[in-house]
Amino acid sequence: MADYTSYKKIQGDQLDSGILGSTKFASSPTSTFGVKWIYGTMCRCSPGCCCAWVVPTGVKKLWIQAWGAGGNGNGACSCSRCHHYRGAGGGLYNSVMLDTAAGCTYSVCAAGVYPCLSRECGGCNGCSSYVNGYNLSNFCAYGGSCGHANTSWSTACNAEWHCCVAPTSNGGQFGMGNLRDTWSTGGHDTYRGWCHCWVQMQTPTSAPFIGTDVHMSNKECWIRCGCWIVPYGHGGQGAHSSYCGSSCCGQGGTGGGGLVKITYF
Repeated sequence: MADYTSYKKIQGDQLDSGILGSTKFASSPTSTFGVKWIYGTMCRCSPGCCCAWVVPTGVKKLWIQAWGAGGNGNGACSCSRCHHYRGAGGGLYNSVMLDTAAGCTYSVCAAGVYPCLSRECGGCNGCSSYVNGYNLSNFCAYGGSCGHANTSWSTACNAEWHCCVAPTSNGGQFGMGNLRDTWSTGGHDTYRGWCHCWVQMQTPTSAPFIGTDVHMSNKECWIRCGCWIVPYGHGGQGAHSSYCGSSCCGQGGTGGGGLVKITYF
């Protein structure tokens, strides 16, 4: 084992001023590391954010992650009937790691949301986030599925086709699909002409790896809108109705805007 007491020692006052400047040391392996997030304002009808991003000096690698916008929530498409509901889906995820060079420019767009509040039985699907540039093309993350209201009580639970997107689809190396909520199972009666429902619930889904959670319920209320802003990438809230006779039909809320994360090193 080494005996450190035998090592030659140098006192600081023995060194000439300025002899050990930064140029005398090897660059730190993390000196070029950084993370850039691109996103729009978290608000109803968010336009998202699109920009040109330039690779910083010394950077040679990028890890790009993208999340699409969440789908819009459903409207209450009938003012005089019970519904059951299916919550909107969160945006899909996609990622890629690639070689790059300092000074290269990338077109980056974190998705906005469909700029209307849905009054129909079905909302609108979320918009896609994308990145294009040097050594990268056709890379995107799809938006989530819209929410739905149904007055027939006969539609079975089912998944969306894009829950089965291949991991290398849409220009990426690893991606994940998503599901929207299953149909609600709130109670209803038929002896009053389908005019009373109770304990309606929806659980719009989040985007993969974001970890957000949104629940909504309606025990007894004429009409309820999807009024609240949801987190980034999350499916929007839908409208609920539980009694007949109201002249007001509620509207669904918009989904959460998309995200793009660029890790560079």
